[in-house]
Amino acid sequence: MFEFGGLTALMLLLALLASSFRILREYQRGIVFMLGRFWKVKGPGLILIIPGIQQMVRVDLRTMVFDVPSQDVISRDNVSVKVNAVVYFRVVDPAKCILQVEDFMNATSQLAQTTLRAVLGKHELDEMLAERETLNADIQQALDVQTDAWGIKVSNVEIKHVDIDESMVRAIARQAEAERERRAKVIHAEGELQASEKLLAAAEILARQPQAMQLRYLQTLAGIAGDKTNTIVFPVPGDFLDLLKARGPATGA
Repeated sequence: MFEFGGLTALMLLLALLASSFRILREYQRGIVFMLGRFWKVKGPGLILIIPGIQQMVRVDLRTMVFDVPSQDVISRDNVSVKVNAVVYFRVVDPAKCILQVEDFMNATSQLAQTTLRAVLGKHELDEMLAERETLNADIQQALDVQTDAWGIKVSNVEIKHVDIDESMVRAIARQAEAERERRAKVIHAEGELQASEKLLAAAEILARQPQAMQLRYLQTLAGIAGDKTNTIVFPVPGDFLDLLKARGPATGA
């Protein structure tokens, strides 16, 4: 009977010793509590825990990722859109993430949802569609500031989709078409302006050189002389008339 009791006690002691050891991987840390009070952070490797007196909570230090559910956002120009995103974060202070917040994963997710709505609500729809990198940085910075007290570092935020109503899609298409037409008119006007400047410069040059004007006139006549299907009426330069009048009397003599 004594031997049986001794064997039972030995087995209980071995089981107690076995339950006292914990193995933490390289990316894990153990938050150890002594009689309910925080004691220290341990790991990685082999950890010894006194059963009944000490308790340990494991914390993963790897980068975690979660999807932010689609959020209804009203932009600054009063357009309703649905936006979802993905958040990347990691624990940098294992003690804070256990002592300062009950469930740091859920708390970070809820905070990301509210921050997403708050930040995007300050911007217009065009900015949401065209400046995602800037918005990502703004959301990441806002989240990182608030989660710092929890020992969490938000490393990146990416907006995945910005869904807008079909009627708004058509309105954006019309706006884009109007913008293209405006640019085409501006380019055409700039071309007309450049052409008028070139014509003005050419006119000034021809005005300073009458011979050049006559040469240009003759070139124009040579160009239209080959067309025999139409009758062309063109003015005679005054210089030619003056020349004919000057030679008239001399020829008659």
